[in-house]
Amino acid sequence: MLDSIRNNIRLLGKILGETIAVEQGPEWVERIEAIRALAKEVTTNEDALDKLQSLFADMSEADMLVLSRAFSQFLNLANIAEQQYTISEQGLAELELAHPLTELTHKIQGVAPEKIRDALNKLHIELVLTAHPTEINRRTFIHKYHQIADQLDNGSEDTSRIAELVEQAWFTNEIRAERPTPLDESRWGLDVISDSLWSALPQFIRELDDVSQQLLGEPLADDFMPVNIASWMAGDRDGNPFVTAKLSCEAIRNARIRASRLYWRDVRELYLELSMHKADADLIEEDVNGAGPYRHQLKLIITRLENNIANLVNGDKPPTINDADVLLAPLKRCRQSLINHGMHRVADSQLLDLIRKVQCFGISMVNLDVRQHSERHDSAMAEILDFLNMGDYLSWDEQKRQQFLLAELASSRPLLPDYDWSSDTQEVLDTFTMIAKQPQQVMGIYIISMASTASDVLLVRLLMKICGVKWQMPIAPLFETLDDLNHAPSVMDELLAMDVYTQSCDGQQTVMIGYSDSAKDAGVMAATWAQYQAQEALAKVFADKGVLLKLFHGRGGTIGRGGGPAHAAVASQPPGTLDGGLRVTEQGETIRYKYGLPNLAVRSFHLYASAILESLITPPKSPEPAWRELMDKMAADSCKTYRSYVQEQADFVRYFRQATPEQELSSLPLGSRPAKRRADGGIESLRAIPWIFAWSQNRMVLPSWLGFGQAIANHRGEYQALIDEMLAEWPYFRSRVSLIEMVYLKSNPMIATRYDQALVDEELKSMGTDLRAQLAADQQTVLSVLGHQQLMENDPWNLSSFELRRPYLLPLHLMQIEALTRLRSSPDDSGYEHLLMHTMAGIATGMRNTG
Repeated sequence: MLDSIRNNIRLLGKILGETIAVEQGPEWVERIEAIRALAKEVTTNEDALDKLQSLFADMSEADMLVLSRAFSQFLNLANIAEQQYTISEQGLAELELAHPLTELTHKIQGVAPEKIRDALNKLHIELVLTAHPTEINRRTFIHKYHQIADQLDNGSEDTSRIAELVEQAWFTNEIRAERPTPLDESRWGLDVISDSLWSALPQFIRELDDVSQQLLGEPLADDFMPVNIASWMAGDRDGNPFVTAKLSCEAIRNARIRASRLYWRDVRELYLELSMHKADADLIEEDVNGAGPYRHQLKLIITRLENNIANLVNGDKPPTINDADVLLAPLKRCRQSLINHGMHRVADSQLLDLIRKVQCFGISMVNLDVRQHSERHDSAMAEILDFLNMGDYLSWDEQKRQQFLLAELASSRPLLPDYDWSSDTQEVLDTFTMIAKQPQQVMGIYIISMASTASDVLLVRLLMKICGVKWQMPIAPLFETLDDLNHAPSVMDELLAMDVYTQSCDGQQTVMIGYSDSAKDAGVMAATWAQYQAQEALAKVFADKGVLLKLFHGRGGTIGRGGGPAHAAVASQPPGTLDGGLRVTEQGETIRYKYGLPNLAVRSFHLYASAILESLITPPKSPEPAWRELMDKMAADSCKTYRSYVQEQADFVRYFRQATPEQELSSLPLGSRPAKRRADGGIESLRAIPWIFAWSQNRMVLPSWLGFGQAIANHRGEYQALIDEMLAEWPYFRSRVSLIEMVYLKSNPMIATRYDQALVDEELKSMGTDLRAQLAADQQTVLSVLGHQQLMENDPWNLSSFELRRPYLLPLHLMQIEALTRLRSSPDDSGYEHLLMHTMAGIATGMRNTG
């Protein structure tokens, strides 16, 4: 990193110290600095770790609370400085892909224009904002952090505004007093759009237009919009009893109000701009009040938006805008008139930006996805059929279920009688009724969690029919476990052979690939290889059927949940799987890291678009048969190693819950969903996020590496040359190995050992010893395969970034260990719980992911 980022970090740290001194006294700043210096020493002197741990063991909870807040705040400020630097010209110069679209144009010079045009036509990026986990920082802090980033960006020598913002942050409680509701999460998602994506989207499209002009000599088509935004916030009811049909309606209403207000603001600004009097005859004729032909059209839009807002807010009248064309039609008329009269610059400026916003954000800013577990649909239909004396749906085999569902889909008779259904069944039916009553343009797709059969999809289509959904809402089965991924191609082949179903698909079908649960089930290598093969096989099935496959990637922020650098992730997709575009979840805190500032959002769009276009124009090489054979062997070994620890050791669950803060995780008000799908379940029922969150807190990061290195070690002797060939020529394999190297950097066996020593029963400690030995051996294997002497030696940016955080993370870990020790011996002491929450939040900030 260049000196400028370090200077900004020093500046922010100095201001934070001065702020702490105001409240706690100057001696506290010296105390914090002494602890930081001791933590820095630990890398070369483990005695310093003993001194730190002893220091905290003798410290009061109140003093540790001040320290945990100080180190957490510094890590947040360091993240801000790094984000701001990343999107500066200096920072971009250090990145591997400084200007992705520019670099793409250089790579594809000489490619036939028809091929480039076809790729642009296929370019589609759909971001799906999710709240599991929700952003660990409160919205008020995010606002302050963005303001600080803006001040750093200005480069002014006057730091008084930064000092004011840091002071505001220090004297505000970082931890939410209450767990956020799904509506809170939905509002936060809308904030991200209004604060960042609203301005980033048209800027990105303008820059993509420049690429089209450069490569094809023509602008993008007027109706070209390669980006859509969807949301699971207030729509994802899988395991979240707080998401109801009524709540989803309220979230949609809030989104429509917010969208209308943003359009109202933009149209008013445009009203000041479009003062010209030359226009097409029909526009002049309609200007009866003499406001001006363009202003008259904009005034009509403003009035309609005001009425729409009033009706939505008051709820006494129906909304006046249920279709984006109501806004688009007059805007397009104005633009065409400007073009007709030679005012191209005006036509292609703010007016075109607004048209593109309407095309992307529609009438509600986001399209609300709905997700529900397949078991809830089965139970609802079972209750309905039991009431009608039509049989026991839950006992039927797959063939009998399909016969019944296909017959009912083809039938015109009503199936749903009026009845006082159980609360669970009523909520399922209310959800479909809610979908039926909403305008089609506010809804996204319907996702079926834990889908495993064709009947899971047919049942949802039938429930839509009987509840009055008149349009063919896309349905996406979500294949999550290893077995479900392996069976996904045959399930979809069976489904697409049914004419009754395919007639409702409009020639395309979405399939969602689960990353989190498959990794929790089988380990990261076996899961990612199963995902790769499933996508390949699905692409072939859909090509044979003549149906467009739209893959939906349920990625998270961490490696264990399918996360990683966006460009590398897309570039390593199997050939032919991007023809239907890229639909991907953007979850929790990664939304802020990738889209929280307008320039960050533009860069993220660049990374996605350049990777998709490159893959469409010059598809990656298909894996050789020998590579596949070796991957099959390594994936099987990886799964065996992973399960030998996680599933086959009788006391592993006990060890996990003692060595990590998993038991206490529910006390941290991170998100609206419970940590488990079932309150009485074990690891199999634990959601992937708390599973990964807990392991990241004690720095074992186990789900992101266990099994991977051992699988390679088992085959290196015989297949070293083949592994080298795969690294050199296969983007998928290369990206997986590179990501694992990053995981090892975030792990810290020394810290994990301290958790075991303080928290784990004596008879269980050998499990931790074995895991750390496995980690050390695996790390050496991967370093050797890469030909590296140390981790991340080819990625100095990320190495420097994480090294910067080490001395601030270490004290937080040691204070967390102390908090857990005291809390577990005195479970009713809320003070220790409060300290624990601060350490959890601080560690998540420093690791730059919660799950």
